[in-house]
Amino acid sequence: MPDSPASHGAGTPAQGFAWSNMFVHPDEDPRSEGNFDDERTILVEYLRDQRLTLQLKCADLDAEQLARRAVPPSTMSLLGLVRHMAEVERGWFRRVMAGEEAPPIYRTEADRDADFNEAIADPDVVAEAWRNWRAEIEFAEQLVDRTDLGAEGRQRDGTSISLRELLVHMIEEYARHNGHADLLRELIDGRIGQ
Repeated sequence: MPDSPASHGAGTPAQGFAWSNMFVHPDEDPRSEGNFDDERTILVEYLRDQRLTLQLKCADLDAEQLARRAVPPSTMSLLGLVRHMAEVERGWFRRVMAGEEAPPIYRTEADRDADFNEAIADPDVVAEAWRNWRAEIEFAEQLVDRTDLGAEGRQRDGTSISLRELLVHMIEEYARHNGHADLLRELIDGRIGQ
């Protein structure tokens, strides 16, 4: 018979599963449990859940912890992921779907990976990253609310992408990076994903 969560104390992963090692107890998890009725709600809510997952994985960490790098030579950090996802949100929703001339937030011609490279342990840098990320999400949510799923945006190479496909891509993008965030957070304080 498999172990139940209640059968373990605070333990380490080697000792078995423990709710205390998770980001949030399942009864307090702000993410949905699925069971959506229509395509728009499915796409919007799964993306919302992925965004919340990134936020949960960064919760209760200070600037040094958020900026802590994975393993050399990687420059990946939780703070870098927040900055990167602000850039990703901005690129897809402002530039591609809305057709705005929105310059990158962090990336430059001299440093294409500035979102990660400049993610330093400074409380002001952390606050700015969260402000930018939230602003890009707010823009994206407003655009999605007023746009048909079949509406198309133009990519840099001139090809089109529907809002529907873009939402699927964003879910995939967050899911991939949330896997990275799982490992980064576990390195910091042993907390694991769910």
